[in-house]
This record gives sequence, C-alpha cells and structure tokens, in this order.
Amino acid sequence: MKLEKESIALLTKAIEKLEAGFDLPNMNYSFDSKKMEKVILKTAEKMQDNYPYFHPLFAGQMLKPPHPIAKAAYMLAMWINPNNHAMDGSKASSPMEKEVVADLARMFDWENHLGHLTSGGTMANLEALWVAGNIHPSKIIVGSDQAHYTHERISEVLKLKFEKVSSDQQGRLDIHALEEKLKNGNVGTVVCTMGTTGLGAVDPLDEVLELQKKYDFRIHADAAYGGYFRLVSNLEPRTIQKYSLLNQVDSIVIDPHKQGLQPYGCGCVLFKSPEVAKYYIHDSPYTYFTSDELHLGEISLECSRAGASAVGLWATHQLLPPVQGGDFSKDLEKSRNATISLYNKLSESKHFYPIVTPETDIVAWTIRGSSTSEMSEKAQAFFNKAEENKLYLSLYKYPTSKFQNVDFDIDSEYLFCLRSSLMKPEHEDWLDEIWTRLLDSL
Repeated sequence: MKLEKESIALLTKAIEKLEAGFDLPNMNYSFDSKKMEKVILKTAEKMQDNYPYFHPLFAGQMLKPPHPIAKAAYMLAMWINPNNHAMDGSKASSPMEKEVVADLARMFDWENHLGHLTSGGTMANLEALWVAGNIHPSKIIVGSDQAHYTHERISEVLKLKFEKVSSDQQGRLDIHALEEKLKNGNVGTVVCTMGTTGLGAVDPLDEVLELQKKYDFRIHADAAYGGYFRLVSNLEPRTIQKYSLLNQVDSIVIDPHKQGLQPYGCGCVLFKSPEVAKYYIHDSPYTYFTSDELHLGEISLECSRAGASAVGLWATHQLLPPVQGGDFSKDLEKSRNATISLYNKLSESKHFYPIVTPETDIVAWTIRGSSTSEMSEKAQAFFNKAEENKLYLSLYKYPTSKFQNVDFDIDSEYLFCLRSSLMKPEHEDWLDEIWTRLLDSL
C-alpha cells in the first residue's frame, strides 16, 4: 500500500488547490478530532477482517484494486460531493462524465452515441434491456445459459420474457441453438456476453451478426467484465475478431469498476443510436434550468448519481488513456500473459485438469480424479488448503453435460472446479509464486 500512502500527500495538495478556487468566507467547523481518530482506527481494525483483495496472491474473484489516481480523484471530489443528475449539482463533473463516456465509446469505434455512467453493470444492463423492451415490447430477450444471471432477473423486473440458449463446452453461446430460437420469429434482442463472469468466454458475435442479416433482432453486448479486452493484442485471433465487431451492435455495457481501475460503483451503458434518448426524456420542475445542454439525468433511469465516479474515471483516463498500445492496455496484456502461463502449467501437470481454454484472464481447472464427484470433493478441499497457504482462489460450478470425450466418469450434475481471475498486471510477476503455492496445496 506504499503507493496509496504516497497518494495521500498528493491528495492534500489537491484539496488545498481545490479550496483556493472558492472565494468565500471561512466556515468554522466544530468537531472532536480525538473522537474521530478513535472511530476511524476502530473502522480500520474492523476492515482487517477481509481477504487481501489488493494483493496478487488473491487470485480468485473478480476484484481488481482501483488505481491510486482513481481513489485520490474520487476522494477529492467528495469535498464537493457532486450529483451527476443535473448541471445544478455537477457543474464540473457532468462535463467530465460526458468526456469519459465518449472515451469508452471510441474504444468501440463509436463517435456518435448516447450513454452515461451508472452505479454498475446491473443498472447499465437494466437500461439497455429497458430500451430493447420499448423497441420490441412484445418480443423476447435471449442469452446463453452462461450469461450473467442478472439478465433474467432484470427481464422479470421489466415484465419482459427472457429465455436461455444453451452454450458449448467452452461456455460460449451455441449458435445453432440460437438459430432454432430465432426461427420462431419472436426474438427481439439477443444478449452477447463478451466475457462471461464464470469462465471469461466470449460469445461468437461474428456468427450472431450473420444471423442478424437473416432474422430481425437487436444485439446487446454485455461487456461489463470483458469490454476492455477490445484494447488487447495478445488474445487468440478469433477472440480479437469478435471484439473488433462490437461497433456493429446496438448497445454495450462496460464496467470501469471491473477492469477499468475504478472504485465501486462505476458502470456504463452505451447506445449506438442517439435516437433512443426519446425513451428517456422527461420533465422535472426544478433540476434542468442551469444549462440548455442535455442534462445526464434526462438520459438516465437513475436520478442521483455519484459525480465522484466520473471524476475518478476522468483522472484515470488522463493518466492512462484507454487506447490500444498504451500503458493501460499493456497492463491488461500482462494479465493475459499470466493467464496463458498458468493455463500452460496446469495443462502440463499430472495433478490438474483445465476445464476450458481461457479467452480472457480467467482460468478454470480442477484436480484430476476418476469421477466428477471425486474431483469436486478434491477441488473443495484444495480450495481450503490453498487459503491456508495464503493463496485465495474461487470455486465455480461447471455443468457436466458440457463434457465430451473425457477420461473420467460423469456421476454428478455439476463439477465444482477452481477458478482464478488474474486481473492484476502484477500476476505476471507473481505467477511462479502462485504456482509454488498451488503445488504446496495438493
């Protein structure tokens, strides 16, 4: 946490500069600093009861630490506490939000677009499906059985019908099963997951686009976790191709609080056509008078939204622009290198069995055994042993119906396997240490 401690000194300078911008009489605050110190130290003690999410030895769930510049800028914004609903409450941070949203849209080659930040991927996906439901109110939404569970829940909230399509062994949407569904003529929107949160699989967007020429439907790309891989050069060629086609979909969701180095919650929804604004526009008796420009609240289902999220993302983009070949994309490539290295080691080992070939930065594997039930028991015991060795993994339920031509018995509906999200660029340098601890956990 050395970098974070040093950033506090920079934050102090920034607060002084911020304060100097307001020519106002001083205010006398009364507070008990000793009581505050006691409470904040007690808070720090409480927060020790956590896994070390910030450390490379945490190689389990999708938890990537925010960049120090994002945290410092977010905290700086909290001295103002802007509300990015209307310009009245976000004179500086609303323009900053529009700027970073345009940066994200350009990642997918969109100059004309409509979009805004959200509290996270769930809200962003809700807005995308809400627009989809307005465009095709009597048609269904489909996504693979490996799509995020939030799509089914959101559809229920919106009173839209959602149906699952099977996936292949790699966890990608089965294009033949999708076409069978499309033949019914009642599909309004297909959700393409560009990086599943379970296996990191990327749906075959190229094939879905071909089907769109034959059938009439919208494409929503859920790239909440995987969208930033659009900038990465060391993916498999087919995966790079799929990401390159994102400019042809109708809507995209991407979460800067996953791969974009931001604190929670910072998601983003993007629409290719600015015309979908007509579904949002509404009136408010007291908020939209400060400026004649479009207020972000006029194109968002959320009302109050943290302007600090926009400030944190803006500062991060200034330091690390989200462009191909930049420092930000190179760090993502380091994560990908770590993923490939771990997968290769697992494949060559007599102890481990990789479940799928990783497309992004998630690796799933299990411990070899004679049956899926035995392998599940071994994986769960290994998970606990690894934690004792200060290596933090996660578990994943893989449907055994996906297996083909395996050398073990399938005697359970699911296989509990181990899963690592190697999201931190530091994972590349720590891979040998991680591997040593994996072997020590057998």
